Amino acid sequence: MSRAYGCIAIGLVALFLTAIARFYHPGTGFTALIAFPPEGDFESEALKRIPHYQHPASASYDGQFYAQRALDPLFRDPTTERGMDLAPYRARRILFSWTAYALGLGRPFWVLQAYALQNVVCWLMVAALLTRWLRPVTGRGLALWIAVLFSHGLLWSVRFALLDGPSLLLTMMAIIAVEAGHPLWSSGIVGLNALGRETNVIALLAQPVPRALRDWGRLFLALAFAVLPTLIWLDFLRAIYRSTTLAGTNTFVVPGSGIVESWRAALLALVPGAGGLRDAMPACMLLAISVQAAFVFIRLRDHGEPWWRVAFGFAVMFLLLDRSIVDPHNGGLTRVMLPLTVGFNVLLGREPRPLRFWPWFVAGNIHLLPAYYVMPLWNW
Repeated sequence: MSRAYGCIAIGLVALFLTAIARFYHPGTGFTALIAFPPEGDFESEALKRIPHYQHPASASYDGQFYAQRALDPLFRDPTTERGMDLAPYRARRILFSWTAYALGLGRPFWVLQAYALQNVVCWLMVAALLTRWLRPVTGRGLALWIAVLFSHGLLWSVRFALLDGPSLLLTMMAIIAVEAGHPLWSSGIVGLNALGRETNVIALLAQPVPRALRDWGRLFLALAFAVLPTLIWLDFLRAIYRSTTLAGTNTFVVPGSGIVESWRAALLALVPGAGGLRDAMPACMLLAISVQAAFVFIRLRDHGEPWWRVAFGFAVMFLLLDRSIVDPHNGGLTRVMLPLTVGFNVLLGREPRPLRFWPWFVAGNIHLLPAYYVMPLWNW
């Protein structure tokens, strides 16, 4: 039976890759994954010279900014800023623009292809690494594995070439390093990951809990490794943007206020006759993340687990986020909370009682329903 479950998992990976192949267009490659807007809207001079797929304005998304930054990762072209909104904010998140530039060997067309596809590569690596904790060789293991890989947040990151999928991969690698007994290597990975998205530094919570004076010294050294790359990069940006490097950081509010406002908006969308099943999707996403956070909070006995500590950090962040981030209508919530989703499913996989496992699983992974609207894998 385990072989049958394994074959299903392989089949789902093949289905995912088939869905990705449909984004290929002759002449522009896989740039349809980046969601560039119509010509003239947020396009640098460098981008205008490269063939790329352009979506209607309503279909454009943030990946376009990081893709354009990948064309000029060392800030040599002043026209790149024309393709940015909140240029200093985007510049802080430079890591995956650098990786795209390196993978594309600095050749502009190849760089765009690399940026578009690095989420796909990361998805495949996440699928492989995830089997360390969730082995898809039983019905329950397969269900948990699917709940992560085909979650709304991870598919959204792939579909629009965003930062969250690659960030999740590095977070998983940081946790693996801790579990393998290499906490300083883990902190180095976290420091690198923080250059992709500043909230990735939460993965530093995976560090072992100090039990002796020597452990505290190691923890402070790990903290230095985790924050030093960001401090150096911010110092470089300060020379370019002066005092604007903190732009876009006002995302935290009174604990719980953003959640309350978002729930009110999501429930209002459920008014009978308002819009059908699609209008229920924001409530599904908000319910899933709320259940995941609640589950982590009541599992305090798992505090010794690196995944619990990282998931706890993101659950606390969920309570503090501004309505603009918590609002599931903009698609950002499930992406930002991906480490919480993984931690929830890893911890849930250790629940031996079916009567407790399945209700938590269904409620905490109901984001699988709106994931269909992100990337309908079975539409041909």
